[in-house]
Amino acid sequence: MLSRLMSGSSRSLEREYSCTVRLLDDSEYTCTIQRDAKGQYLFDLLCHHLNLLEKDYFGIRFVDPDKQRHWLEFTKSVVKQLRSQPPFTMCFRVKFYPADPAALKEEITRYLVFLQIKRDLYHGRLLCKTSDAALLAAYILQAEIGDYDPGKHPEGYSSKFQFFPKHSEKLERKIAEIHKTELSGQTPATSELNFLRKAQTLETYGVDPHPCKDVSGNAAFLAFTPFGFVVLQGNKRVHFIKWNEVTKLKFEGKTFYLYVSQKEEKKIILTYFAPTPEACKHLWKCGIENQAFYKLEKSSQVRTVSSSNLFFKGSRFRYSGRVAKEVMESSAKIKREPPEIHRAGMVPSRSCPSITHGPRLSSVPRTRRRAVHISIMEGLESLRDSAHSTPVRASSHGDTFLPHVRSSRADSNERVAVIADEAYSPADSVLPTPVAEHSLELMLLSRQINGATCSIEEEKESEASTPTAAELEALGGELRALCQGHGRPEEEQVNKFVLSVLRLLLVTMGLLFVLLLLLIILTESDLDIAFFRDIRQTPEFEQFHYQYFCPLRRWFACKIRSVVSLLIDT
Repeated sequence: MLSRLMSGSSRSLEREYSCTVRLLDDSEYTCTIQRDAKGQYLFDLLCHHLNLLEKDYFGIRFVDPDKQRHWLEFTKSVVKQLRSQPPFTMCFRVKFYPADPAALKEEITRYLVFLQIKRDLYHGRLLCKTSDAALLAAYILQAEIGDYDPGKHPEGYSSKFQFFPKHSEKLERKIAEIHKTELSGQTPATSELNFLRKAQTLETYGVDPHPCKDVSGNAAFLAFTPFGFVVLQGNKRVHFIKWNEVTKLKFEGKTFYLYVSQKEEKKIILTYFAPTPEACKHLWKCGIENQAFYKLEKSSQVRTVSSSNLFFKGSRFRYSGRVAKEVMESSAKIKREPPEIHRAGMVPSRSCPSITHGPRLSSVPRTRRRAVHISIMEGLESLRDSAHSTPVRASSHGDTFLPHVRSSRADSNERVAVIADEAYSPADSVLPTPVAEHSLELMLLSRQINGATCSIEEEKESEASTPTAAELEALGGELRALCQGHGRPEEEQVNKFVLSVLRLLLVTMGLLFVLLLLLIILTESDLDIAFFRDIRQTPEFEQFHYQYFCPLRRWFACKIRSVVSLLIDT
């Protein structure tokens, strides 16, 4: 009896799994879920913990054992989606950026979106001019450390914190000047609201880049925003397509297709190549979800989308949440006392490490973990694999911050930036920020002259130890080799054409075989079915039967008898 109870309790323990979800302020939420728990259950636990009602903008991201990033699907089992050994590590992030973040109903929602955009600013996904960068950073300072106080904030206080992938002393002075003179008296909520209003006006607001290559083999970053589909190349937005112009999203293997219908019935097909088929499928699913969320009027209009065609089985996917319009209508009905917000102070975290320049290293606040010293180069980076943007080389559920490139500073007398990195954030650092107005063209020209390859900045989603300098050097060499390309698009197009021809031949032979079977049944079988009887009684069939089929049958029978007799004689 005792052994039976013990075995039963051990089985119940085996069906429970520990999950750790890292939140936007870098705190962690740990819970236990059952083996068959759906993603919606875990997401509801998180939202209850955060006291969040406007939750449709957020999601949970994870990395599978192949280092491919995914968004957790709420209708499927958490354990089956992760496909790895527990304990599970995931992260809570903004999945759908609000088209107007200032219009969000509750302050807690605006605060979480503020934290996400602050991460985007640091990790380089939010491109902006130097003037805009200084204002955004000043809003962050005001929101998190309050009014300027000469007693608490000595000269150069803004240099102790990093807001962007790269800093200059001139930019730091501008940040401090705005903070001192223009923002005094603003509450944290007001500063965060002004930050959101400014960030919303930038071209790359809401960008979560997926690295790809175009048909010419050039590196590009694809992204889905609240307003449409975006393609970025060389720090420039080369394509912007509104959601109402996107008619279809499709993928085949590593090839992603975007079908566009513009004015005057002009139709365009944009083609891009992802690093892996898994990355391409993830890109496709993100596009389907974003298109449904921002474009549709009601969730009842959502349909199951298939990537298949006549010769490909393809994948099927359906967005399962509410759409943006429904979310806004639901938010307007919220009536409760505003929940209390526990804002974190401006302390360097895993995702927002400190930065200094040369001798000022001693003034940097220490992080809790070992630091990785890396330099940052301007420009986009070509990535080997894409997971929510890029798979990573780290242990369980990790996406480590792996920039390994040269640094180019705005002021020639400044030294290379040194970043103290702690290991976590699910979103990649792929776009540098800020972009100075006068330096963009010079930067692109210098990259072409020097033949510089693209760089990569990634974050790590697990608690694995920080890589050593030798490991970073090896990974940097591998990434530079991978930046040279994943095969020529022309060869992929030829292989795809050959496969299509082979599929066409197989389908044709299959159809002929089916027709032959039907013909034999009609002519040789005694099945008395109304359908067959009607066909047999038609004059055309009788003529075909006596003039063509019967002579052909006699010919085949004669040939078979001669072959059989020949075999018997030998």
